Amino acid sequence: MDALNGLFYGFSVAFEFHNLLLMFAGCLLGTLVGVLPGIGPVGAISILLPLTFQLPTAGAIIMLAGIYNGAMYGGSTTSILINVPGETASVMTCLDGYAMARKGQAGAALGIAVFGSFIAGTVGLIGLQLIAGPLSTLALKFGPPEYFAIILLGFTFIVYLAQRSMNKAVLMALTGITLSLIGLDPITSQQRLTFGNINLFEGLGVAPVAIGLFGLAEVLGNLEKTASAKILNVKIKNMFPDKSQWLQAKWAIVRGTVIGFFLGILPGGGPVLSTFISYGVEKRVSKHPEQFGQGAIEGVAAPESANNAAASTSFIPLMTLGIPPNVVLAVLFGAFLIHGITPGPMMMTQHPEIFWGVLASMYLGNVILLILNLPLIPLWVQILRIPDKILYPLIILFCLVGAYSINNSVFDIGVMVLFGIIGYLLKKFDFEAAPLILGFVLGPMFEVNLRRSLLMSQGSFGIFVERPIAIVALIICVILITLPIYQAIRNKYIVKR
Repeated sequence: MDALNGLFYGFSVAFEFHNLLLMFAGCLLGTLVGVLPGIGPVGAISILLPLTFQLPTAGAIIMLAGIYNGAMYGGSTTSILINVPGETASVMTCLDGYAMARKGQAGAALGIAVFGSFIAGTVGLIGLQLIAGPLSTLALKFGPPEYFAIILLGFTFIVYLAQRSMNKAVLMALTGITLSLIGLDPITSQQRLTFGNINLFEGLGVAPVAIGLFGLAEVLGNLEKTASAKILNVKIKNMFPDKSQWLQAKWAIVRGTVIGFFLGILPGGGPVLSTFISYGVEKRVSKHPEQFGQGAIEGVAAPESANNAAASTSFIPLMTLGIPPNVVLAVLFGAFLIHGITPGPMMMTQHPEIFWGVLASMYLGNVILLILNLPLIPLWVQILRIPDKILYPLIILFCLVGAYSINNSVFDIGVMVLFGIIGYLLKKFDFEAAPLILGFVLGPMFEVNLRRSLLMSQGSFGIFVERPIAIVALIICVILITLPIYQAIRNKYIVKR
């Protein structure tokens, strides 16, 4: 079916009463958890994922999409009011959002964040609707060599765009791939790294690993903090930006939307990278760059728009190629698999109710989030006042129940606790967990497509240079890998001169 008919069909799915209810619940829960400092969309989905296990597949995925979008919206509240990003993609919002709040403009900052997010998120969904069909048709021509090369390109982007050390990111990605090998060999069914433990025959579950790395580890890390963040004691009013503020922010919203739209599709880019780039662009093109960091409304509008545009378009590679471009979508990819759905080029034809239903629900979710976020800001402020001694035990309880409820297995609780400790140690030693979980999720696809390619070519690696798409992807990989090496050598040479 074409894009318009597909969207109408999706709305017929999304408007079913139970799906509407689940969409609303997802948006509300996602915003609620997104407001809590440090947890973010990855933690929100990881912790709340078990709530969807007994739900119908379409309703479960719709709810998870609502949680994701709600968490992206909610992160701006803590950035503006307490100068602590609710999640990584809200870091840049702190710079000018908190400064605006200190000037008594908290309402305008929150308002432009919500409206910018709504506009950009909707544009991103339109792009998803228009691009998904042609990209799925192209992806049907992909064989194992093309998939292997594109997944390798995704790994390269993830490492290349790592926020910290590239070497540590490589190590984490390789660790994730190694962990994905645990279980039975997908081709020969031989045991690998199971040590005779029957619980490991099917490998480690995505949910216990993600809940531990991003839920429990976050709580353990926060327990070290001796002081809680203080909420700025200002009266929140005038949530609708005035005409002059709209004029100041309009082009920032446009530019942020365009940047987020394209970077959302890029593996390893997504909401985080788009916010940094959009903020830098606004500061560069501004006639008054000195105002950035002092309460410039463009400094709130641009990153929040880029953030939500990227959040929408990041579904394009997930739902058309079956490749998650960032860590949040990697967890969602695991959720699809748990519910028996394999994202990819056949999803539009094999599961149209899921594909179009989720897309339509995201349109509706954007409207729901717009309606929810403006009047409920005072409620979110009160939630931020919940003492840590009450909040953290509740989060740990959710993590334990969530890990157990997947297979009713105490072993999964042990896996979750183990990875919670690992995630905590990774934070302590400044390692990123995102490449690990992406390596863990993409590892089986990476391995299977490599081995199938070699079986097709009877062991010859020449198959990867005989396919146009594969060779282009591999050339980009080589450029991205050699560029930092070239720059390091060049800089060293210039310093010696």
